[in-house]
Amino acid sequence: MSRPISISVEIDAPPSVVWDELSRLETHVEWMADAVALEFHTEQRRGVGTAFSCATKIGPLRTTDEMTVDRWDEGTTIGVTHRGAVTGSGVFELAPRGEHATSLTWTERLVFPLWMGGALGAFVARPAFSWIWRRNLERLRSRVTDR
Repeated sequence: MSRPISISVEIDAPPSVVWDELSRLETHVEWMADAVALEFHTEQRRGVGTAFSCATKIGPLRTTDEMTVDRWDEGTTIGVTHRGAVTGSGVFELAPRGEHATSLTWTERLVFPLWMGGALGAFVARPAFSWIWRRNLERLRSRVTDR
């Protein structure tokens, strides 16, 4: 994707509460509908250098994303690099909205291989990814506010 996809939601909880849920990488498959399974390749589960595979499924399409955390600003930001069939980067960023609310933004910049249609495949997939990732953030918001 030449242009990043960026999705934001407002969550009625302070950033520390949202961070507590977001920073537990092992639970991302519980609120990401397209994530099927996550397997860590490192002993660490938090912070820069954490590496894992994430099996993903969108309709009949399946792939395994190899990811490494390349940015971890405690309480505010998690960034990853994607390797495998699809490459690129993603980042979650938290920003306070008053005393008791948080804005969570998820930005992805992905590059599709030629066998997935390259730039054209990315363009066609853009609306589907936007919809799926928005739903994922809605599911995360529910997890946080239902606690």
